[in-house]
Amino acid sequence: MSEEQKQNKASKGFGRGHGPAMGMPVEKAKDFKGTLKRLLGYLRPRSLQIVTVFLMAILSTTFSILAPKIMGKATTKLFMGIMMKLKGVPGASIDFDYILNILLVLVGLYIVSALFSYIQQLIMAGVAQKTVFDMRKDVRDKLSRLPLKFFDSRTHGEILSRVTNDVDNISTTLQQSITQLITSIVTIIGILIMMFTISPLMTLIALVTLPLSVIVTKGIASRSQKFFKAQQKSLGELNGHVEEMYTGHKIIKSFGHEEKSIREFKEINEKLYDAGWKAQFVSGIIMPLITFVNNIGYVAISVVGGILVTKRSIEIGDIQAFIQYSKQFTQPIVQTANIANIIQSTVASAERVFELLDEVEEIEDSPYAQVIEEAKGNVRFANVDFSYKADTPLIENMDINVKEGQTIAIVGPTGAGKTTLVNLLMRFYEINDGVITIDGIDIRELKREDLRSMFGMVLQDTWLFNGTIKDNIAYGRKDASEEEIIGASKAAHSHHFIRTLPEGYDTVLNEEASNISQGQKQLLTIARAILADPRILILDEATSSVDTRTEVLIQKAMTELMKGRTSFVIAHRLSTIRDADLILVMNEGRIIEQGNHEELLEKGGFYADLYNSQFTGEAV
Repeated sequence: MSEEQKQNKASKGFGRGHGPAMGMPVEKAKDFKGTLKRLLGYLRPRSLQIVTVFLMAILSTTFSILAPKIMGKATTKLFMGIMMKLKGVPGASIDFDYILNILLVLVGLYIVSALFSYIQQLIMAGVAQKTVFDMRKDVRDKLSRLPLKFFDSRTHGEILSRVTNDVDNISTTLQQSITQLITSIVTIIGILIMMFTISPLMTLIALVTLPLSVIVTKGIASRSQKFFKAQQKSLGELNGHVEEMYTGHKIIKSFGHEEKSIREFKEINEKLYDAGWKAQFVSGIIMPLITFVNNIGYVAISVVGGILVTKRSIEIGDIQAFIQYSKQFTQPIVQTANIANIIQSTVASAERVFELLDEVEEIEDSPYAQVIEEAKGNVRFANVDFSYKADTPLIENMDINVKEGQTIAIVGPTGAGKTTLVNLLMRFYEINDGVITIDGIDIRELKREDLRSMFGMVLQDTWLFNGTIKDNIAYGRKDASEEEIIGASKAAHSHHFIRTLPEGYDTVLNEEASNISQGQKQLLTIARAILADPRILILDEATSSVDTRTEVLIQKAMTELMKGRTSFVIAHRLSTIRDADLILVMNEGRIIEQGNHEELLEKGGFYADLYNSQFTGEAV
């Protein structure tokens, strides 16, 4: 596992759905402004909803901010009543009716504030999900247009990370962080206004403590960042080590490497512990220090407020309201700082998604695509050149002429270009030069969908999806009846083992199809190909995972299936292709010999050496 993959694993363990923690390193976009502008472009069709969200946030926050000021009036009235009683003023009493009315007003304010907040969240949820829906649709459409070369040059994890993790990160930010940002900004502005209306002097004292909080936070966050990086790196190493040890536990036990594995785990775990406690400790003292600074501010405000009350400049309830405002003032500032980090991370995620959407090389069908009404199966490779890398030719000047109904076997050592030949035929890759035709029509003039519908494939690497056995076989032809599915299974010699399963054809295969054997998987893929009834067959080591007896049975079924169809058979076990009409012997991307089995043995060349080595054990 590469270091980059381990780092990716580590990053997935942090902040998913919550944004990065304080002090953690935040991934930044290369082009923040451009990416943000493009991301906002996805929101533009819903401008009216977003304006409504802004309005709801302002109203919700405004009603919430008014509450301490009004509550202060109740405190003042209560204080005045108590003081008058203490002074012995005749008829002095506490005006509980006034206080009750204030409390009712407060309840009304909080209910209205909550209602506006609910509407805000409801609208924003729709906006976020519809926006991400559009983005996922664009990504899906893009992936369907990208050539196989794109997927071969990148790890599956990298592509999945962009399609799932990055899009989820954008979704979470739109749903939660945007509304929090709006609310925080409105709260800061509203609280400042309310504090100034109570006492400009006390507001100035409150603002003086703010830079101290920022300095403390920034100083500690910068120190904790290196520990978070070390923690992230160690976590990535630990995840990678555990995954490797788990997937390879049989090999580890076979070679007696348990102690070495445990020792490596302990070393990585020690590093993770060391970095982890330092990161958590340093970041953990941020809030106590901020609280300490804020408490100094509260003391100063209380002293100054007390003096102003004695001078009758403000009322006692205003001090209570002001202290509440000053306590509320810090929270939205910290929230805004955290959301700024989250937005940085989100724009970086959006940039990764847009990089995928901006991939230039796409597969395109000809605007003048032809249609083969009924394919016969004549295939021609004429002077075909191909290379995966521009400076490394693989296939040069290949010329093959395959007649309708012929069986063509392709043999050769690993890396000779056998599978590449099939990839070119299916247009998974585009040739550099020359032409490939089917029934005389250049395959580049056919729609890929029409071209690939002519083929049935059985590959060495079986592919089955999470679903019933019946559905997996019927994948080759959706309109197949149950009788046809069973008929294809019998032809592929899979009917017997399917009947022995608890649910028969309704047995559900799990995601890895690990509840049946590898050989049984292969039989199901063969049954699928038989049911599809294609015009051209491609068999890439189709019997590699079955036992010798089953292989003989499948070969008989395949021989029957291939009658009247053009078939390309890639084989390593040469005993399976003796009856082929034509055998192409490939080496280093070139066809070095061709002919039937007897002709190639008589030549005594590369094929004869390859064939004899499988039965005599001699070196090629």
